[in-house]
Amino acid sequence: MTSPAPKSASLHRMVMPGHTCPYGLKARWLLKRHGYRVDDHWLTTRAETDAFKAQHDVKTTPQIFIDGRRIGGHDDLRRYLGLKVKDAKAISYVPVLAVFAVAALLALAVNWLTFLPLLSFMTLERFVAIAMMLLAMLKLQDVDRFATMFLNYDLLARRLPPYGLTYPFLELGAGVLMLTRALDWLSIPIALFIGGIGTVSVFKAVYLEKRELKCACVGGNSNVPLGFVSLTENLMMVAMALWMLASIY
Repeated sequence: MTSPAPKSASLHRMVMPGHTCPYGLKARWLLKRHGYRVDDHWLTTRAETDAFKAQHDVKTTPQIFIDGRRIGGHDDLRRYLGLKVKDAKAISYVPVLAVFAVAALLALAVNWLTFLPLLSFMTLERFVAIAMMLLAMLKLQDVDRFATMFLNYDLLARRLPPYGLTYPFLELGAGVLMLTRALDWLSIPIALFIGGIGTVSVFKAVYLEKRELKCACVGGNSNVPLGFVSLTENLMMVAMALWMLASIY
């Protein structure tokens, strides 16, 4: 019994000296994974690429053809193969959940290295402090963009816009001091201040005014919805500050 002939596809993608199209590579891998024999056509110059686009009346590459029919680009190929296509505008909690997961792992690692029990109140303290530092790091990638998104809901930033520019530095500083338990007299007020204002701001915007906004908690370029997770971030700072205050006395 003869085996059926392999399915074939034609792929046209940019492969230039200074640039190889990543979506072309992804499309080739998808085709091969699904059993296609790929006729791989390289577009090696800008002129060649422009001529190909004009010939087929398309605006982007790569372009995939199967059985002589143009399927389209990488996302179109995924749809053709019955695969999910990510919506760049869809809301997602993944960025902030990733921060919390990494913060938890780092807190456990620090406890392991310092010969402390893996699960203890110290683990929780370190988790909150590290999470604050990681969230501040994401905001610091583009402070101005964060501050602009922050203006949508933070009550103090709306009255005093420069507060949004200082917020990531305050959050980072408080996180570092809380992790090391240095200068509690400084870290506790900062955490209470920014966490308290944040809690009231998020609660007012989401639960009282019922506004649908994006959260600036992981920077100014995310699709994390403002809501429970954002409220939790601020409540963690407040709870951490109150816990440290209580442990002093």
